[in-house]
Amino acid sequence: MSTAVETKEFQTEIRQLLDIVIHSLYTDREIFLRELISNAADAMEKLRYTQLTGPEVKDKDAVLEIHIDTDDNSHTLTITDTGIGMTREELVENLGTIAHSGSKEFIKHLSAKGDQKDLNLIGQFGVGFYSAFMVADKVTIYTRSYHQEGESFTWESDGVGSYTITEGEERVRGTKMVLHLKEDAYDFAKEETIKRVIKQYSSFVPYPIMVNEQKVNTVDALWTKNKSEILDNDYNEFYKFIANAHDEPLLRLHFSSDAPLNINTLLFVPKENLEQFGFGRTEPGVSLYCKKVLIQEKSPLVLPEWLRFLRGVIDSEELPLNISRETMQDSALISKLNKVVTSRFLKFLDGQSTSEPEKFKEFWEKFNFFIKEGAANDYTHQKDLVKLLRFESSNTQAGELVSLADYTGRMKEDQSAIYYVNGPSREVIESGPYLEVFRNKGIEVIYTYAAIDDYIFGAIREFEGKRLISADEADLNLGDTEEQDRSEEALSKEEVSNLTSWLKEVLGSKVTDVRESKRLVDSPAVVLSPYGTNSMQRMMQMMNKDLNNVGPSVLEINAAHAMIKRLDTARKNEDAFAKIAAEQIFENAQIAAGLIVDPRGMVNRLNEILERALG
Repeated sequence: MSTAVETKEFQTEIRQLLDIVIHSLYTDREIFLRELISNAADAMEKLRYTQLTGPEVKDKDAVLEIHIDTDDNSHTLTITDTGIGMTREELVENLGTIAHSGSKEFIKHLSAKGDQKDLNLIGQFGVGFYSAFMVADKVTIYTRSYHQEGESFTWESDGVGSYTITEGEERVRGTKMVLHLKEDAYDFAKEETIKRVIKQYSSFVPYPIMVNEQKVNTVDALWTKNKSEILDNDYNEFYKFIANAHDEPLLRLHFSSDAPLNINTLLFVPKENLEQFGFGRTEPGVSLYCKKVLIQEKSPLVLPEWLRFLRGVIDSEELPLNISRETMQDSALISKLNKVVTSRFLKFLDGQSTSEPEKFKEFWEKFNFFIKEGAANDYTHQKDLVKLLRFESSNTQAGELVSLADYTGRMKEDQSAIYYVNGPSREVIESGPYLEVFRNKGIEVIYTYAAIDDYIFGAIREFEGKRLISADEADLNLGDTEEQDRSEEALSKEEVSNLTSWLKEVLGSKVTDVRESKRLVDSPAVVLSPYGTNSMQRMMQMMNKDLNNVGPSVLEINAAHAMIKRLDTARKNEDAFAKIAAEQIFENAQIAAGLIVDPRGMVNRLNEILERALG
């Protein structure tokens, strides 16, 4: 065996590339281990393919495994595979020169721009090996090709300007790489560090990874398997592993697609919504893989932000990646991936709502805020999101939910709109004045309890051709004429005109208008917002926290109510108490609307009213 040492200079482009990789490319040094493990897995995949299609290979019975050995005393890390190995020519071509088409132009581009971080032109380019020099000041490679008549070689370099190749002693097929670690990278000679990095980035590599003879990738990449081969317990254990969870998921979606993109996806809905418990904003929980190798953990790009509660994996072989796999090169492709997976998940939820209504109801109770957030902001998927919205209504029992489709399916023939009303609870809504006319006419009203509900309805404006109208809208029109709607017991039109003019004068800037109501049956008065709905006004009050900043209202009076008729009598008699009563009626209506009223002025007025009543 020849022991002659052959020294070769790195190609100029390789020296430039090494400088980029070592100093500028990766944001996290531990990525090097992912790259080297991926290279080892690729070498064994090539060997496996060769065994199926080509001549007999050396050491045909050698187990396809990746072995990683740590030595904290000598500060070395050794990675061994039983893959296809390399010949002398392949060592020179793969490790010493750039043989890939277009790569030289890439290096020229970087040099011309003087910007080593602009990596968007490189695409898929196998330079993962060079990442070893981020942590090693010397790399030694022992390799033996799969050819029966092949030889063993040793390659060594400090990654600066040159490398050496010598013939080595006969060894088993494959490649062994020894990293002599830099002083500031000694931590990578510790077993616990290597296991942690493997668990994060390479848990699903399709070959066993042995660290100091102990297998560490013990969880299968379930998303690549056929659903018929997987048990519920397998799914549950996989979820616990990727989500670092202790309980089982609430829902799961496992699907594969080859059009418009080739993707394998496995998504889970957790059992609980931690945002609901005040644990802060949930971080995205779906990771992006390419051929079972992690590209971006908990990616903020692969799904819309409102789906941040999901946990799982999306794997696509079609992703063109930059040199480090850390940022996606083609944003249009990521956008398409986002759209495909999101649409499929929404279709899944819609199916759940009919096939497993109780399970969907549990999902809705815990995660409805995320669906509403999407409906308010995600115009791409808004139509499908709106279909998933669920509410209580005047036709349901407490806790019973209806969709907008349910509502429209049982609308009256002459009903032209969907009506809704907002309040903090069912009890508050049903004790208020806004439902009176709807009860009287037998029209169903949807109950919304969150301010975002009204925002969504205001944004979408209609559903299946039916307008969405708030029951406390100032200009509500239910199609009745004034003559049809007036009670014989009501004040005359002239009396109403005089009373409303007087009320405007008494209430001053607190009102923009006072008028006879067509919506009241049992209540004396109601206030409406001249700028939209009372719920928007309530939200503004809560944001401003200003008791005196209620804003002006439209006051409607029930001309047939005994209290209003007595108020008119007191006005006609020029009773000083009439003004006190008018102000209290107005503030009572504000309270019924859920508006925040400063109680200090009201207390003195109520005392005066009580004194008169008792006297």
